[in-house]
Amino acid sequence: MERGFVPPVDRAWLLLDRIRLRHLTCFVAVAQEGNLGRAAGRLHLSQPAVTKTLNELESLAGLRLVDRGRHGARLTPAGEEFLGHAVEVTDALASAARALSGTGQPAVAPVRVGALPTVASTLLPGAVTRLRDRRPHVGVQIRTAPNTALLGAVRAGELDFVLGRMADPETMQGLSFELLYAESLALIVRPGHPLAGGPVSVPAVLNHPLVVATAGTVPRHHTEGFLARHGLRLPSGSVETLDVSVARGLVRAGDAVWLTPERVPQDDLDDGTLVRLPVPTPGTAEPVGLLRRSSADTPVVADELIGILRELAVG
Repeated sequence: MERGFVPPVDRAWLLLDRIRLRHLTCFVAVAQEGNLGRAAGRLHLSQPAVTKTLNELESLAGLRLVDRGRHGARLTPAGEEFLGHAVEVTDALASAARALSGTGQPAVAPVRVGALPTVASTLLPGAVTRLRDRRPHVGVQIRTAPNTALLGAVRAGELDFVLGRMADPETMQGLSFELLYAESLALIVRPGHPLAGGPVSVPAVLNHPLVVATAGTVPRHHTEGFLARHGLRLPSGSVETLDVSVARGLVRAGDAVWLTPERVPQDDLDDGTLVRLPVPTPGTAEPVGLLRRSSADTPVVADELIGILRELAVG
């Protein structure tokens, strides 16, 4: 055997003997904060101490886990793979500490869900209500944000799962996607709107104020593509928002036309508060589904909520 060569199994035992909890805690904090300074504040340490601990871990592993630069700290592919395991260890220890510090019964951790603003208002209210009926003592934490931010949070172990959309392969590294449904754009107005109740041409829509998703989002991409197929461009003066309540209020209050994924205003359509214009939107369908870390098991209660979401998605 070549001198200095350490068999993989022996190397794993060597790392197990040398890696300490402080290494894992520091690495997870840096990964979740994306910044050494913020991680240091979270851990109540100095930034040099965080850097030293991170360097120790990388030296032990013989791998670069975090790229540090002016724009923050980003995980390398090796760091992405290691993060899920590190989070599992730190979460397990936290659960054990809660069990010892209380009455001897471990507290049930809340379900941590991330959701796109345009998705959160559709499936989640009904799903969370059903979960609360079954498990009234389980909390649910819901974070709404753009897709990229949510994927980063679930990868860092800050969320149990995300209701969101597929992303490019680089962003999806370490994540799995399960399709729940696909939805197209809909053009939504108030009852009594000048365009309601008859045939509608797409150019006529642009004679009215538009409410659209913000730039860089999938609904916005489909909105611009839909207009482009009719030889049109998004006019200046449009209102851009991902806030469903703001968009709904604007449409109810005036003659604006809201271009939005079709499930978002479903309750308003059902009760007649809003109406959908008879404008076909082919080519705008987008899959929505569940995103989780590939290397980690989802907590039992989170899995229960996922099961409810599956039921509602096809119901």
